[in-house]
Amino acid sequence: MKASVRELKSNLSRYLKRAAAGEELIVTSRGRAIVRVVRVAPEGEGQPSQAEVRRRIAAIPGIILPTGPRPRGSKHPMRLRKGEKTLADIVLEERR
Repeated sequence: MKASVRELKSNLSRYLKRAAAGEELIVTSRGRAIVRVVRVAPEGEGQPSQAEVRRRIAAIPGIILPTGPRPRGSKHPMRLRKGEKTLADIVLEERR
C-alpha cells in the first residue's frame, strides 16, 4: 500500500496497525517513494543461534577462539610500594 506523508501523519495509527499485521507501506513525498515501513520480526526470529555466531567468528582469518575456562589471574600479584607507578600510569605518560 502507498500513502503520502500528509496522509500518513493524519492516519498514523491506522497505517501502523496495518504494517504490524504484515502489510508493507511505501511512504511517498511529491509522488516519489521515500520510505518503506515493514513489520519488525518477532524476537528470536531471524537471529542466528549462539553456535552459528561462534562458527562464523571462527571462520574469520586470524581469530582464535578461547578454549577452557576464563583466566583467573596470578596467584601472587605484584604489590606496588608507595610512590611506584602502575603500568597504566607509565603508558599514559608516554602518550603525552
